[in-house]
Amino acid sequence: MRVVLDTNVVVSAAFFGGPPRRVVDAWTSGQLQVVLSPSIFDEYLRVCSRLSATYPDTDYQPLLTAFLAHGKLIGDSIDERAVTADPDDDKFMRCALAADATVVSGDRHLLDVDGWQGVRVTKPAQLLAQLPDST
Repeated sequence: MRVVLDTNVVVSAAFFGGPPRRVVDAWTSGQLQVVLSPSIFDEYLRVCSRLSATYPDTDYQPLLTAFLAHGKLIGDSIDERAVTADPDDDKFMRCALAADATVVSGDRHLLDVDGWQGVRVTKPAQLLAQLPDST
């Protein structure tokens, strides 16, 4: 299953754990394929860098490096039509559409557009419930 991880999932996985961390673990174990674009990666890097000032003992860089090395990188969409109520979230939906992937997010703006052009949006715990051995 291909997934596009919203920044809140990546940040939670890197800094806090819980279901987002288990989603990343499912990826590292080969149950998922992470898809991202340059603008998505840039947002991951920007937000993680900012949060590391508050949590300096957390090393998020190996996770981001793994996404670049083992994730599927696709080009950014040039379509500028609005998809969500938050334009910063549109890149996740467009990436998922291009890659035939599911968006994993807890962000209300993304959850509200679940089903847009066939793109599914699911919360981390819901995704985990669909995977074998996700306990």
